[in-house]
Amino acid sequence: MNRPPKPHRSGARPPKFSPEKIPGHIAVVMDGNGRWAQERGLPRTAGHEAGEAALFDLVEGAIEIGVQELSAYAFSTENWRRSPDEVKFLMGFNRDVIRRRRDEMNELGVKVRWVGRPKRLWKSVIKELEIAEELTQTNQVLTLNMCVNYGGRAEIVDAATALAHAVQLGEVSPAEVNEKLFQSYLDEPTMRDVDLFLRSSGEMRTSNFLPWQSVYAEFVFMDVLWPDVDRRVLWRAVEEYGRRDRRFGKA
Repeated sequence: MNRPPKPHRSGARPPKFSPEKIPGHIAVVMDGNGRWAQERGLPRTAGHEAGEAALFDLVEGAIEIGVQELSAYAFSTENWRRSPDEVKFLMGFNRDVIRRRRDEMNELGVKVRWVGRPKRLWKSVIKELEIAEELTQTNQVLTLNMCVNYGGRAEIVDAATALAHAVQLGEVSPAEVNEKLFQSYLDEPTMRDVDLFLRSSGEMRTSNFLPWQSVYAEFVFMDVLWPDVDRRVLWRAVEEYGRRDRRFGKA
């Protein structure tokens, strides 16, 4: 039996959403940790630490309204360009967050999946991700995609390389290649298309996050630094999503 989400500390309750106005899959770019810390005279690492609570409050808020899948951009393939000290901190922080939160996610009925490249990723991070995946694999309340060492172009290149290899071996005929087949070579082939793409901090770019899956996503850019985000921000974004007219190429 899964436990229900804890109420928000303010007592806020989610708005009443029509089922058809609730996005099935929300992708989140957790931006603004560094600026949040700098505004307070703190090291950048303090911003990342403060952002942990924001993510898991969003998870509970997503469960409250019936979202089925949430993808969090935890570490990108481009983040290796940051200072060695910050990269080292982020590797250890991601590892420890996953270890710290996995039992809580399991109690909530959250299925944790790792999406990203193993190359260069610390083995200790991979180990914690795999343990979390195994522990939560049968959960069905919400799927949380932890995108660690993920890059959209890298995902597409890796899929194209694997598909080309299959063609070379004669396992696939070039005539069989279509979008559905190509998708089966992506990092997580069963991932839903993104309905709502949410980015904090006021920046208006996708930063190489889930480009294949987000081709028909609705984009909402919130002028809130990530550590100040909570489920109420998510609910406002879902309200905005509900006002959009999604035509998928139709007139």
